[in-house]
Amino acid sequence: MKKSLKEKAILMLENGNYFEGFYEGGTMESGGEIVFNTAMNGYQELITDPSYNGQVVVFTYPMIGNYGINNTDFESERVWLSGVVTKNYVENFSHYGSLKSLSGFLNEYGIPIVSGFDTRHLTIILRERGSVNAYIAPREAGITYIRKKLDSLPRMEGLNLAGNVSTKKVYMKEALNPVFNVTIIDYGIKQNTIRCLNELGANVTVVPNLFSKKDILQTRPDGILLSNGPGDPKTMEEEIETIKSILGEKPVFGICLGHQLLGLSLGFNTYKLKFGHHGINHPVKNLKTSAVEITSQNHGFCVDLSEKGGGLPAAADLTHISLNDNTVEGLRNKKLKAFSVQYHPESSPGPRDSRYLFSEFKDLCLENKARAV
Repeated sequence: MKKSLKEKAILMLENGNYFEGFYEGGTMESGGEIVFNTAMNGYQELITDPSYNGQVVVFTYPMIGNYGINNTDFESERVWLSGVVTKNYVENFSHYGSLKSLSGFLNEYGIPIVSGFDTRHLTIILRERGSVNAYIAPREAGITYIRKKLDSLPRMEGLNLAGNVSTKKVYMKEALNPVFNVTIIDYGIKQNTIRCLNELGANVTVVPNLFSKKDILQTRPDGILLSNGPGDPKTMEEEIETIKSILGEKPVFGICLGHQLLGLSLGFNTYKLKFGHHGINHPVKNLKTSAVEITSQNHGFCVDLSEKGGGLPAAADLTHISLNDNTVEGLRNKKLKAFSVQYHPESSPGPRDSRYLFSEFKDLCLENKARAV
């Protein structure tokens, strides 16, 4: 048997269990909350999704890397996650648009990718125990060293990560034939959200996560979108206060973290899910139409409409539920013209069943624009 020249890697979980595999590309260390993702494709969009900041992602699909990395399927300008764990990694990619390998791209940002792991067994562990912290390091570093590194990692609960991924300056993306204006508060925006709005005729202005109400309204929006992003929504007190202050001023649409922040702003609570929802095949029921949408999801926290928190008097209608675990997937306050969903209607990757939500947001924006004339 030919001896492998790859560096051996250890993946250790916080309960002390560890597994051996191999580095693909450079030998690098990293750690964070470990989650599993059930998507069968779209790894380029996933690793550049800011919502994965601080997380090590286990791909349940057994073959990763086979189509490389191209110049078009980016959701942001860089990699945000902490590590990638695979069963079988394909270094010799094959696709007409590919320019580099997945491992080469990850390593440019100091992010390790490891292979040779039984990812389905890891997934079973995470489903039974819940999401835990994990650390990736060379085997030669030793178990004691890796344990110490793992123990130093913060837990996702209590982490405010939006500031890590939010834009530092205002920027615009204009539509070809603009008919309304949307301002996005960036907690970790995906570029396909902007593209979806541009296609509907929205000139889009993206502002930092800590922009004030005054500065947001000075961008003259017809509607405000609260973006997706990473971290614990309860830690974002300043952002929540800003959302409270703009509710009723303009139509508001929240996505993922933006949905959780809207829920908190309306007076509800949020809690940490056992292992979260991460994948592109999650069934969600629209309670108004009874239609079932197959959705793209990436979140570890959830809104609890049965428990009041702080903020405004709790008032919202439940609009969508998960058919996997009956958790809240959408809410709406008609009086304030505010609504949100826990999943990703912009997909990328994923099905396009929920793109209609952008059209509903457009209708609210045009109504607001007409009243302002």
